[in-house]
Amino acid sequence: MELRETPPAPALRFQVLGPVQAWLDGGQLALGSPQQQAVLTMLLLHAGRPVTTQDLVDGLWGDRPPAQAVAALRTYVSRLRSVIEPRREVRRPAEFLVSVADGYALHIPGEALDMTVFEQLAAEAATARNAGDLDNAHRLLVRSLALFAGRPLTGVPGPYADAQRLRLGERQVSVAEERCALALDIGLHAEVVGELNTLTAEHPLRERLRELLMLALYRCGRQAEALGVYTDTRKLLIDELGVEPGAGLSTMHARILAADPALTLPAAPAAPAAAREEGPAAPPAPAPAQLPADVSDFSGRSEMVSDLSAVLMNATGQAVVVTSLAGIGGVGKTTLAVHVAHRVRAEFPDGQLYVDLRGAGASPADPAVVLGDFLHALGVTENPDSLEQRAALYRSLLASRRMLILLDNAQDAEQIRPLIPGVSSCAVLATSRSRLAGIPGAHLVDVEELTPEEALALFSAIVGEQRVAAEPEAAMAVVTACGFLPLAVRIAAARLASRPRWSVSDLARRLADQRRRLDELQLGNLAVETTIGLGYGQLSPAEARAFRLLSVVDSPDLPLPAVSALLGVDEAEAEDLAEALVEANMLETFSAGRYRYHDLLRLYAQRQNERVGDLDEQRAAVLRLLDLLLATVRNAAQAIEPDDQLPEPLNAPGSAGVPLITSEYAQEWIRAEIGLLLSSVEAAVQGPSGLLRPAVDLLIILDSLVEDPTHGPRVRRMLEAAERSAEEHGDAAALARVHFAFGTLQSVTGDFQSSERSLRKSLDLLGPADMTVMRSMAANTLGIILSLGSRPAEAAPFFEQALVISRVVGAPIGEARLLANLARAQLGLGQVEQAVRSVTEAVATARASKNGPCLADTLYQLGVVLSSADDPATAAEHLREAHRLYRSQQNRLREGYTLARLSSSLLAAGQQAEAAEAAEESLAIGLEMDSAYCQGLADAALGEALLSLAQPARGLACLREAHAIFTRLGVPEASPVADLISQQHTEPLSPPAP
Repeated sequence: MELRETPPAPALRFQVLGPVQAWLDGGQLALGSPQQQAVLTMLLLHAGRPVTTQDLVDGLWGDRPPAQAVAALRTYVSRLRSVIEPRREVRRPAEFLVSVADGYALHIPGEALDMTVFEQLAAEAATARNAGDLDNAHRLLVRSLALFAGRPLTGVPGPYADAQRLRLGERQVSVAEERCALALDIGLHAEVVGELNTLTAEHPLRERLRELLMLALYRCGRQAEALGVYTDTRKLLIDELGVEPGAGLSTMHARILAADPALTLPAAPAAPAAAREEGPAAPPAPAPAQLPADVSDFSGRSEMVSDLSAVLMNATGQAVVVTSLAGIGGVGKTTLAVHVAHRVRAEFPDGQLYVDLRGAGASPADPAVVLGDFLHALGVTENPDSLEQRAALYRSLLASRRMLILLDNAQDAEQIRPLIPGVSSCAVLATSRSRLAGIPGAHLVDVEELTPEEALALFSAIVGEQRVAAEPEAAMAVVTACGFLPLAVRIAAARLASRPRWSVSDLARRLADQRRRLDELQLGNLAVETTIGLGYGQLSPAEARAFRLLSVVDSPDLPLPAVSALLGVDEAEAEDLAEALVEANMLETFSAGRYRYHDLLRLYAQRQNERVGDLDEQRAAVLRLLDLLLATVRNAAQAIEPDDQLPEPLNAPGSAGVPLITSEYAQEWIRAEIGLLLSSVEAAVQGPSGLLRPAVDLLIILDSLVEDPTHGPRVRRMLEAAERSAEEHGDAAALARVHFAFGTLQSVTGDFQSSERSLRKSLDLLGPADMTVMRSMAANTLGIILSLGSRPAEAAPFFEQALVISRVVGAPIGEARLLANLARAQLGLGQVEQAVRSVTEAVATARASKNGPCLADTLYQLGVVLSSADDPATAAEHLREAHRLYRSQQNRLREGYTLARLSSSLLAAGQQAEAAEAAEESLAIGLEMDSAYCQGLADAALGEALLSLAQPARGLACLREAHAIFTRLGVPEASPVADLISQQHTEPLSPPAP
């Protein structure tokens, strides 16, 4: 979030002073697993210097690396390159993360890494201090420390990260110590007492910190406490280390006892230079200090705190600075505002005013009454009668002062407008549940929930670090259930802190039940549900209905067409209602036309559905959404594969759906909306029976468009619910489709035996006389499963049966795929020439159709057939073309299969190095997609390639891994791999892992 003019930020930016994070063009990047982040960390902290492969392995795993450490490392580097340079063309050398000799280097500008900026600011501060510019030196150190977003390298594993975490932590404390010393030099002793208390508690043996705390307390008139610090420190040093305090601490003790006048400085710093230039000092006047107490356990939001502080401290322009913090109830707006206000209050020596405007309640504060209270605090004994007169007097009194005004919990812009001073020397910080866009020139800041690391730090501060360290996974489950909302985290932590016999896991289990979660998040007069209810009570009836209805589907977010369908209104009216909810902070939007709930707000909306909602209205909303999505997915299928026959729907959609003209647009739409599609099916299969058929229709079409095993567990749960519903209502047609979907899911996850059973059940329910596309799809898929099991004689009849149906219904695309699949069966039966003819005809049909996915599939089959027919060079050409097509279609799993087959063909053609490279890439995709069969193919191809490259140890390791995978899957590929191993080594095979 940008709050002031700054130099353009680098397109690529990294953070190590906290959780390891990265941003590209302002968007946060997904950096992958902790091990992958550890690799990135080592490269970042070497500042462009090469890091050898061995150093990376040692830094990540120490003296206990896994068997395939180097392969895993290459996978991490490959993934990081894809994340850092997402638009890099295939085969184009990397620009940032480059290979250097036997290792890697990461070349980025110095300002792109927060650690480098931190050190630059610290160096500038040292220069400023040496030049006598203590104020500037202090500001520079404040900026440098604000870069820390938590504990450095949070969650990054490995011995290298452990060592760097200690180094960076020590550096942070050293700079914080220097900042506190500078603050004392410029008279900010009252402001640093709290920070020094925290620092000395965290680092009890650092005598310099204790010395600074003694001086700060003494200058605040707290001499007894200052001497007590010395007594406590001396006892600690003797008990822990057996030594007396050092010279610095002892000297400070003696000077305080002697009341050394040199220790005393003025109680407040001189007015900032900008204020002095405006004219002579204002006459003495009351200096109100109305800020509420700051919280001692404030956590996170370092960058936001730094930016807000900078805006308020630079309040010297032409107009008064007004900064408005907006966010949902419980997100911590008030806590943040109070914390920032305390941080900058020394910049406002004429005082700080505060008021709770009660904007979220039933009786918001009257601005005239608030002005009366402010005027009284400024020394006015008799207030004018009218609002206008009070506002004018208020502005006059503030014209020669530098003050901070904190307006908490505002209802709208009209409520705070009379409370804004008229001069730029003052600053206003406001909080509200709605965005105060009606204030000209205001900085509008959205306060979002905490990051997971920040939420965990807050939870630890309240519960105690030992309890959290003992159960870290349970602690993360708790803060996740709280939606990282500060109020919810505080309540949950306070409940646990008050129940010493509860474990963190006990609390996590209680919060895991979504239906009871809001009930669990209350303690005394604090309750998340009550806080959210204040916002809900401000909605109009139409807005409240929209707020409830949009929650009937647990989607990550909702595009505008889906909002329109759920509400049963046109898109213009739907957008007006959604935007009204956004303004009220009951919904969120992060891009135009897309809306989402905070998790706890969704639970609240669903509870309102249970209490006041209409079940028939909710069912109709889901049905309208399914109708829209089914029609749109069918549009997508036609755009991706023109002229392909789609399975007959059980419920024909009445909607025209979202038009998707091009294949690229259709694929992008599916990727963007997969969460919504799956969530809608979930809502339907768990709901009334009337929603089952459109839900099953949607799943069947999705099955042909999305080959992503990572959705497998979720889809399996949906299918189990759909199966129960179909059996309960005796819906044989729906049940046949459910069994088909089970079969395809099981085949993708490598459970071929279960897949065969499911597909046979589907065909039995459809019946032999069923001449539909649905039966053709089921017969074709069963034939593929039988072929994979080396049962070509059983597979061929199913391919032929499907081929007959495709010709009857007029589906040339399906016919091309079936010919290619039949060719694999013919190959298994030893009919090599017939197989080549069949698959060649399939490719010709696919080329004529201009159907890209079909052409890729048939080319893949042609490559496999030709490779088996002892023509590896031609096979490699076709497999390369298939790979290019799959890559352009972003079909990652098929890319992986094709690269594995290409590796085998290249090896047979004598291109060992190219074969190993293709297999490595295939293995990375198999791991990414969690596809065991793809990993097995890749390991087998890589192992054979490495053997040919005279790397027997690594080659045998890959072959053993492939054998274990194939044996576990029960596929015939295990046998030739076992033969290869036995040829290379006499050691018997270990039994595969269960």
